Amino acid sequence: MTKQGAPSPVKKSKQKVLIVEDEQLLNDAYKIVLQKEGYTALSAFDGQEALEIAENEKPNLILLDLRMPVMSGLEFLENFNVTERKHQPKILVFSNMDIQGDIDKAYALGATKYILKAWASPKELIRIVHDLLK
Repeated sequence: MTKQGAPSPVKKSKQKVLIVEDEQLLNDAYKIVLQKEGYTALSAFDGQEALEIAENEKPNLILLDLRMPVMSGLEFLENFNVTERKHQPKILVFSNMDIQGDIDKAYALGATKYILKAWASPKELIRIVHDLLK
């Protein structure tokens, strides 16, 4: 029971973010930053693994690198968007590749936003994630 006039506490449900990054240190760093902000952070290290996790876990947002072994980020987008899905997460392409053709293709395949890793501090990354998941 709450005091009269005080808002009752509301339990905030955790939103899931799938981190698709092949570099272990970066993947771990993003996971720590996102978990500190209250997100459930899931990890994949290539596009193929990301497809399986996204299908099973249905994340709210996918943080996607483009250059990875086994299946690249662009190949992931091609495969992920092949069929209609009831659950469409936001897709934040977070890459060091500043190639206009890749940027255009990522957007054409369903990316919500494209930012360069080198230009985004952890604080900036969290602000973007918050904005996308509003």
